[in-house]
Amino acid sequence: MGTGAKLWKRAKKIIPGGNMLLSKRPEMFLPEKWPAYFSRAKGCYVWDMDGIRYTDVSIMGIGTNILGYGRKEIDEAVGQTVCAGNMSTLNCPEEVYLAEKLVEIHPWANMVRFARTGGEANAVAIRIARAASGRSGVAICGYHGWHDWYLAANLGDAGNLEGHLLPGLDPKGVPENLKGTVFPFQYNKIDELEAIVSNHKIGIIKMEVMRNKEPENCFLQKVRDIASKNRIVLIFDECTSGFRETYGGLHKKYGVEPDIAMFGKALGNGYAITAVIGRREVMEAAQNTFISSTFWTERIGPTAGLKTLEVMEEAQSWVDVTMKGLQVKKRWQDLADRNSLKISHWGIPALAGFTIESVNALAYKTLITQEMLRKEFLAANCIYISTEHSQDVLDSYFDNLTPVFKLIAECESGRPVGEVLTSAVCHSGFKRLN
Repeated sequence: MGTGAKLWKRAKKIIPGGNMLLSKRPEMFLPEKWPAYFSRAKGCYVWDMDGIRYTDVSIMGIGTNILGYGRKEIDEAVGQTVCAGNMSTLNCPEEVYLAEKLVEIHPWANMVRFARTGGEANAVAIRIARAASGRSGVAICGYHGWHDWYLAANLGDAGNLEGHLLPGLDPKGVPENLKGTVFPFQYNKIDELEAIVSNHKIGIIKMEVMRNKEPENCFLQKVRDIASKNRIVLIFDECTSGFRETYGGLHKKYGVEPDIAMFGKALGNGYAITAVIGRREVMEAAQNTFISSTFWTERIGPTAGLKTLEVMEEAQSWVDVTMKGLQVKKRWQDLADRNSLKISHWGIPALAGFTIESVNALAYKTLITQEMLRKEFLAANCIYISTEHSQDVLDSYFDNLTPVFKLIAECESGRPVGEVLTSAVCHSGFKRLN
């Protein structure tokens, strides 16, 4: 057991769940064997607590580092801000410059509010939209964070969020009186949304533009039409999808404009900054309620956001990561075909993933992580592509993944997968970690 794995055991004794983010828990990758903690990161490489360098072909900081870890231009800009002072009694001018830039990129929007995390941005957007619409009912499609307003969906039915990345969630701690305020609908199922709007007092439709499936039959435009017809505020949650396929929101690709959009993750390339942008008539409702936080005024986030946008625009990073993602999906499929394995693909190209269609799918995901970790790769069954994933890096990844697919094929042909696994099978979805 390495230093990181040992430290994780200590962490679980004093931190509920072990850490602050479900997606980074070792149990989601390789229980008892995942290195868990890093000492430094650069490009697409991560060094663990024992100094071992791994190539990160996994979630790249949960999708935050689209330009790679430790991007020089951004770190230098942040360093200058730290030297000049991060906080004071006065406001930082960078928040004005960043707001202007986001509105320039999205001409349909007029105003911007900033936060530092995706969950905060989601809560801010909901508060503004409820204030603007005068109705509290929310129709949702996708994953929108951890706050009460969202988890209230499971008060009515424990399975409501099954299809929105939170299977098995018990919403303990969420006030019971929020029951009946949030109503989930499935992507591309416009009839489900129509039924919700017909049967409930819906003031907000909140959805991801796309996560795993392309919109079909003008789905996004139909959602827009329903919102407009019923005076409903339409929110596009682009905390994950933003800046992956266009310079801005993914909605620009489909030509459908919301009333509010949110951005995070890639916006600061690893530094904490999220944005809520929207139409003036909606955003001004923020003045009729209370939305305020001390550390939303710190200077590092807006500084990083400005420099990240500059570097992305110059490098046209969205083109680079999309082309690489398409290549990765094709090579996964080629590997599966050569080994007579059936896989399903999910995610936009820059956030590509696959699932081996088998009763042992989760065990195979664990096996991939186990075998690739031995070869000094952080890997599972998805890659959040960055501009630092060079062709050489991707070639090396596939060279090392090839024998793992062969091993999985052997297991599908009768070899017990438990015979080759050296740890428990990784977790899927929401589970309590003891």
